Amino acid sequence: MNGLKRNITQKVNSMLEHFPAVVILGARQVGKTTLAKELRPNWSYIDLEKPSDNQLFMNDPEFFFAQNPRNIILDEAQTLPVLFNILRGVIDENRAEKNRFILTGSSSPELMNHISESLAGRIAIVELGTFKANEIAQIPLSPFYQLFQNNLAKEYLPSEAPPLTRQQVHHAWMKGGYPEPTLINSSLLYQEWMENYYKTYISRDIANLFPRLNKIAYQRFISILGKLSGTIINKSELARAIEINEKSVREYLNIAEGTFLWRHLLSFENNVIKSVIKMPKGHIQDSGLLHYLLKINSLDELYHHPIIGNSFEGFVIEELIKGLQAIPVYNWQSYYYRTRSGAEIDLILDGAFGILPIEIKYGSKVEFRKLKSLANFIEEHKAPFGLLINQADTAKWLTPTIYQLPVEWL
Repeated sequence: MNGLKRNITQKVNSMLEHFPAVVILGARQVGKTTLAKELRPNWSYIDLEKPSDNQLFMNDPEFFFAQNPRNIILDEAQTLPVLFNILRGVIDENRAEKNRFILTGSSSPELMNHISESLAGRIAIVELGTFKANEIAQIPLSPFYQLFQNNLAKEYLPSEAPPLTRQQVHHAWMKGGYPEPTLINSSLLYQEWMENYYKTYISRDIANLFPRLNKIAYQRFISILGKLSGTIINKSELARAIEINEKSVREYLNIAEGTFLWRHLLSFENNVIKSVIKMPKGHIQDSGLLHYLLKINSLDELYHHPIIGNSFEGFVIEELIKGLQAIPVYNWQSYYYRTRSGAEIDLILDGAFGILPIEIKYGSKVEFRKLKSLANFIEEHKAPFGLLINQADTAKWLTPTIYQLPVEWL
């Protein structure tokens, strides 16, 4: 156990108080098991990928739950589909009892299918990402996120000194947030860990989950996807580059998203005034993994690489999403926005709190003409304001409706 406090701890505890079971979703090696064990250290732990534990359950599942009706952590639950129907019966025998089971999983499509078929209404779902910058620094979540719990009221916009330093942000951006390599104080061991992680992802996880998949083509797909991180994806062009059909590209994108390697952003189409581009956009979720895929080994190399703007944008989007996932705000979605006339906004957060358009710039200054799309969107959608997130030194209003927020505040 790494012993580092996670932002999402309080939210998971709250879910366990209100549901019989909670499932923690996330990529391999992001700390799901560690979090579950730290939340409930006295519960029994069953690793369903471990042959002996799997057999213990499969010998007689009903007897297993008769002996263990509560206080169980079931790790990598998607590997055992029979679990979900049986667990439904176990929960329904005493539906009023809460705080009984924690499940973890690293393949969202597999788990979500089983949950929707068997456990709908009986289980809460939470996503755990790699470390957020404040978790690496072990400081509390930024007060900035109070904004979303208070309907985007302007008085909750920060104006004091930011909680993180620029150096701390750049470290998190460069290295990413996988817990184990983040805590390694060695560039060589960091690279070895990332290489092993990527090889294991392809040769074990993908091979086990999708045994008929062409692993060589998928590996080539991921390599090209890294270069396209932060861009709108043209499936037909991508198919030609990899020499596969467009149907396979759609399948590969779904696999990359479902295993939490890729973040798919939907197009914001709630606009009757303008014609918007509807092709998918997305990015490699962990910036450290992106830099590994692109063979970027230092901040100096990153500063001189053409991916820098897209890399920074993806990092900022993930910081925002991880922050929102950790607080009691529900029913929200993240989008990108681009019209056929060229108007573009990097991120739009839309939820019960309202609509918040966000422009993300790597630099510290921006020309006002480059904020025209943001200003027009605010006016057309009657948003309370928009954000410019960059590397400026101060948080301040740039216009009556656009607030500049240094990245250290996230």
